[in-house]
Amino acid sequence: MPQSFNYAEQWAQQLLQAIVQGTLCSPFVTNNVKWLSAKVFHFTQMSTTGYKNHARTGGWNRGAVNQADVAYTLYHDRDIEFLVDKADVDETNQTATIQNISQNFTELQANPEIDAEFFSQVARTAIDNGLFTETALTSYTTGNVYGRLKAMLLSGKLRIYRQRGSLVMYVSSTIMDLLERSTDFTRQIVMNTIADGGMGIQSRVTDVDGVPLIEIIDDERFYTEFDFSPEDGGFLPAVGAQKINVLIASTETVKKVPKINSIYFFAPGTHTEGDGYLYQNRAYSGTFVFPNGKNNKIDSIFVDYDAVGTALTVSSVAGTASGDSLITVTEPVLVEGNVFKYKSAASVTIPTVGTKLGSGWTAMTSPHDYTLTTGSKIVVVEVGTGGVIDRVSAAVTVASKA
Repeated sequence: MPQSFNYAEQWAQQLLQAIVQGTLCSPFVTNNVKWLSAKVFHFTQMSTTGYKNHARTGGWNRGAVNQADVAYTLYHDRDIEFLVDKADVDETNQTATIQNISQNFTELQANPEIDAEFFSQVARTAIDNGLFTETALTSYTTGNVYGRLKAMLLSGKLRIYRQRGSLVMYVSSTIMDLLERSTDFTRQIVMNTIADGGMGIQSRVTDVDGVPLIEIIDDERFYTEFDFSPEDGGFLPAVGAQKINVLIASTETVKKVPKINSIYFFAPGTHTEGDGYLYQNRAYSGTFVFPNGKNNKIDSIFVDYDAVGTALTVSSVAGTASGDSLITVTEPVLVEGNVFKYKSAASVTIPTVGTKLGSGWTAMTSPHDYTLTTGSKIVVVEVGTGGVIDRVSAAVTVASKA
């Protein structure tokens, strides 16, 4: 009978450690839950009524204790398998081993997806409970960013969780850059000694009022919704998803629960898929926002997402030289770190926001003259990190100088 090894059982702690160390949502990752079945755990909700006026004529006021045992089911069910040919293992000095495959997959695929699922689930829960604001990212400035972050920390019941020291704030790189240069406070720039006797400057803001700040540099993970079924696997921002500016959550009531069901490794000859090593990985996980213990309301999260529409406004007028057209993106302002690209032809298919931009697009600046054919169409897109489309224009008719 073919022999297989469940490496999830043998490496449970190592794999959990790899997840914790490689994810931005690691403060919320937990395995401290009581499982009812393979994918279900329970959480007890309790609330009590408060004091009533005491009557000195005798007797006590009877209150009520409401308790409910709620079952939570993991919903993010994923799997993958890889077949590594035996010759490839021999020719690569066995770098394609079970440990290397697991480490590479965990760091480059699993961990980013864990973050993406976490951020989007918390964001959607916040939106569903009215704990959100919509703010154009381009409206943030060095003069208002600090005040806006302070206001978010004071919204709703978040100040209670801040006092307890359980809040974590995630911000986009644009927000972090503006905060670093904020005009609302005086900062101390720290000089650090680096290798070979050099000096490094450290000016990043690491917390606000005791709340840790975590910068999301890889903003492909920072959207309100994701599509976890693209053709090539992995994940992409869903159609209509909004980029997150700021996300706040409490470690008391927000939990990312991973449950690694199985990681199997079959040596050559122990399976019928080919002459090679077969690796299989399946995992359950889920993100859960629990209500408070007073009135069973969700009040420990908050999200601010980019309210800028998905449309770019583009104009085309006669340029300086014959055959040139002056192309201008009149609004909105280009988000820092993003780039404009265009395509012009007799007919141009408008791509979908939130998907990766394909080939055939040319980088552009605005305003600028481009040699284009009068009467053709031009479409401009704004592309962010990883080639994901943030905004797109309608198809505009080109007007070039005769």
